[in-house]
Amino acid sequence: MRCPFCENADTRVIDSRPTEEGQAIRRRRECDNCNKRFTTYEKVEEMMFMVIKKDGSREAFDRNKVMNGIIKACEKRAVSMASIEKIVDDIERGLNNMMEKEVESHLIGEVIMEHLKELDEVAYVRFASVYRQFKDVNTFISEIEKLLGRDLPRKKE
Repeated sequence: MRCPFCENADTRVIDSRPTEEGQAIRRRRECDNCNKRFTTYEKVEEMMFMVIKKDGSREAFDRNKVMNGIIKACEKRAVSMASIEKIVDDIERGLNNMMEKEVESHLIGEVIMEHLKELDEVAYVRFASVYRQFKDVNTFISEIEKLLGRDLPRKKE
C-alpha cells in the first residue's frame, strides 16, 4: 500500500479491526519512510452487473442513481440518511446475492418501492408516481387505495 504522503511503497499494518457493520476491515498503517500514519479499508469486491433498461439498452449498475432516487422521494420527510443508506445497502446486497450478470431495471424499481413502502408511505407514493409514470389522478388514487388496502369513495364524473 502506497503512503498517501510520500508515495513510498513500504508501509506496515499497525492495527486491524472490522468496521461496525462488519462489511470491511479497517487497517491503521505507518509509512516506513516518513513515519506518518493513515487508515485504509479492505472490503470484498462486489460482482458488478449490468442493468437492462426499458428500451433494451444496458448500463452498469450505479448505486448513486438508486441513492438519488430514494433521496428525492424522501425529500422534506422525517427520514434519516442512515435509513436511506441502509436501504441502498440492502438493495445492492440483494442484487449482488442474485449472482446475475444482468438485472432488469423494473426489478430494481420494484425492490426500491417495497423498501420505501415500509419506510415512509409518502416517499413510496412519490417514487411510484415517477417510476410508474402516473398519467392522471385516478392512477394516483388507485395506488393510494392499494397502499391503504381499501377502496376510497370516488367523486362521480
